[in-house]
Amino acid sequence: MASPRKLPTSSSELDLDRLNIEDYLPFGSSIHEPPGQLRLSVPLSPSFMRRDLLDITPTLTEAAGAIVDDSFTRCFKSNSQEPWNWNVYLFPLWCFGVVVRYLILFPARVLVLTIGWIIFLSSFAIVHFMLKAHDALRRKLERLLVELICSFFVASWTGVVKYHGPRPSIRPKQVFVANHTSMIDFIILEQMTAFAVIMQKHPGWVGLLQSTILESVGCIWFNRSEAKDREIVARKLRDHVLGTDNNPLLIFPEGTCVNNHYTVMFKKGAFELGCTVCPIAIKYNKIFVDAFWNSRKQSFTMHLLQLMTSWAVVCDVWYLEPQTLKPGETPIEFAERVRDIISVRAGLKKVPWDGYLKYSRPSPKHREGKQRSFAEWVLQRLEER
Repeated sequence: MASPRKLPTSSSELDLDRLNIEDYLPFGSSIHEPPGQLRLSVPLSPSFMRRDLLDITPTLTEAAGAIVDDSFTRCFKSNSQEPWNWNVYLFPLWCFGVVVRYLILFPARVLVLTIGWIIFLSSFAIVHFMLKAHDALRRKLERLLVELICSFFVASWTGVVKYHGPRPSIRPKQVFVANHTSMIDFIILEQMTAFAVIMQKHPGWVGLLQSTILESVGCIWFNRSEAKDREIVARKLRDHVLGTDNNPLLIFPEGTCVNNHYTVMFKKGAFELGCTVCPIAIKYNKIFVDAFWNSRKQSFTMHLLQLMTSWAVVCDVWYLEPQTLKPGETPIEFAERVRDIISVRAGLKKVPWDGYLKYSRPSPKHREGKQRSFAEWVLQRLEER
């Protein structure tokens, strides 16, 4: 029995969900006629053809669902590297590398991070409680301390980060938006500029930091499951961008972590504030470690341990040209234009999916309706031919 043929992997955005008809033809067959002139080799009557087409509607429906699921879920999958160490020459070197990473680098990095926390917490407590009467000075020192602890975090991964473009400054009526791969995106950006970020509220020690230390730089938290949080966050965003001395506002408009190969739809909230939007593109080099954080399979603590036991985290950050809403342009169109800019600069593929579907998938009835509509569209196109 012949082994099943493997579907080719496309490298372009448009090929992501496109079917290649030749992959479903018998071996040795191909299509030589130009598009729009596809003919059946055996003449059939219209009624016979329509009856056969209707018979395959369930198959088309299932195929449509499989295509949609595959192109969506691949945005949130870690792409494991091919093993390279399973031969007599490289395996001893790989074992030596494991010893170095886990028994030498990892303890040294834990020590660096521990020293950083000791310096930060002792300094932050003094500044926060002793300088309450000097608000401007206190806020400035707290910004510097937050940048410092983020620098210690990056050092604990042996972060090799290259920044391109001018460093962000404090100005009213501007917001920074970036693609989102992991919570370390915030740490990498924060070590250069004390951004006020809008982020999902997390449990555990991360949530404790959010509600205490990070609130000192004006960060805004929300809970996806609370509908009322959206109105509160929207009001806080408008108030923040109007402040003259507030930290620059950073938003990840995808709303979830994507695996740094794709960009999903940008939420329009950041693009309807009536202010300048400054795009930031982040691209990780996976030569040593995959920086993508799948929060549904891995806690942030385990994610940090994975980074701290790797050789290094290699990353490029581009501060791109500020953008404003064009005349006649809607916030959704504005968001897509900025997404284009970020995707091109970071070499990411655009997909037409809402990242929130990662947390709340559509109901089976809704999915069945969409799949049936797709199958009917295919039937209509085939009948026209």
